[in-house]
Amino acid sequence: MSQYQVIYADPPWQFRDSANAGKRGAVHKYPVMRIDDMCALNVQALAAPDCLLAMWWVAAMPYEALSLVEAWGFKLKTMKGFTWHKRTVNGKSHIGMGHWTRANSEDCLFAVRGRPKRVSCGVRQFIDAPRGQHSAKPAEARERLEKLMGPARRLELFARAKAQGWDAWGNQVESDAKISRQLLL
Repeated sequence: MSQYQVIYADPPWQFRDSANAGKRGAVHKYPVMRIDDMCALNVQALAAPDCLLAMWWVAAMPYEALSLVEAWGFKLKTMKGFTWHKRTVNGKSHIGMGHWTRANSEDCLFAVRGRPKRVSCGVRQFIDAPRGQHSAKPAEARERLEKLMGPARRLELFARAKAQGWDAWGNQVESDAKISRQLLL
């Protein structure tokens, strides 16, 4: 199996609070995974010796995010590779749930294995884009990773849809059987 220079992931985090009132929490929208089960995925078998991991993480769970990065064989570079400011379809700042403050942004951390090379130093951190379906991330993040890393082999984990130029794995897409076998060893 070929290895990937870019792995983009939006893990299905299992929150401590399921937000049962109004069935607003992730557990009511899609299957979530325990941190131990995500850590057990054999992501390092799919990562090239020089690989960038771009992973969305939940602000209330930074330690779990760092545990996942380490379990997958990467070293953290920044907790804020991308920050997505969510907008409504009317262009207003989205007001989401939150425990201390109302959430209207999400962060995607960057971690590395080896020494991956960026090909563009003009990629910006801040993404201002409308929100879509529950937990769906803006396509602009994928486009920025393509610009940042150039013509690398790319894999999206926990994908909702297939994107051109990306291999995909997840329960919402038809996943390559070879990728599944490697991840689930």
